[in-house]
Amino acid sequence: MNSPGAHGRVAVVTGGAAGIGQALAERLAGDGHRVAVADLSPADETLSLIGKTGSEGFAAICDVSAPDSVQDFAIAVERAFGPVDVLVNNAGIYPLTAFLAMDWAEWRRVLSVNLDSIYLFGKAFVPGMVQRGWGRVISVSSTTFHSGIGLNTHYTASKGGVIGFSRSPAAEVGEHGVTVNTVAPGLVRTATTAHGPHAAWFDALAQQQAIKRTQEPKDLAGPVSFLASDDAAFITGQTLCVDGGWMRS
Repeated sequence: MNSPGAHGRVAVVTGGAAGIGQALAERLAGDGHRVAVADLSPADETLSLIGKTGSEGFAAICDVSAPDSVQDFAIAVERAFGPVDVLVNNAGIYPLTAFLAMDWAEWRRVLSVNLDSIYLFGKAFVPGMVQRGWGRVISVSSTTFHSGIGLNTHYTASKGGVIGFSRSPAAEVGEHGVTVNTVAPGLVRTATTAHGPHAAWFDALAQQQAIKRTQEPKDLAGPVSFLASDDAAFITGQTLCVDGGWMRS
């Protein structure tokens, strides 16, 4: 294994301008990674947080569902920081829509952003990890896949696809020192969920958890940090539920 060492690694975080992605980018920067953020929104705040850790950040506007946009981002990251060691697939959208009211365009939009992006970023960065003999791919799924709540057919299908995607490449790239894992949070309080239709769910969901408080973005930072580390070298193809004990399996 050709590990680049705890400091000096490069991490990519999709959807890192705010919310969960921002917390993950900040933590990885604190761990010593230089962090590149891909998002449709400006990531100035995230870059500031990265800078405060003493690390370096890079951000570019990127449509994670568009092949050309992802390729342009990959080229820009390589120019800024060199080869990528850690890929965190976090970008996702989650509109609440009843299946009977869902049209094809919305179905495809959710699957494209949440699942096609995993393929596109994997194709952009995993070959280099394999060639160098070290890499970490960590994708953010959701415990909605385990619970099957309503109004989320496209979202739940996409997040189940994220879990399925992670398992197969894990079997292909493990011998090259590359691990592929998934973390599955519950409902996380972010600026988007706190002011959207999900807001009414927080208290009820917390009471169903073993840890009876609302999940925050930082609750995912530690698990992702671990999976990105050398300590997790023998863990691959796994899904870690990080949801306060809502799903106990």
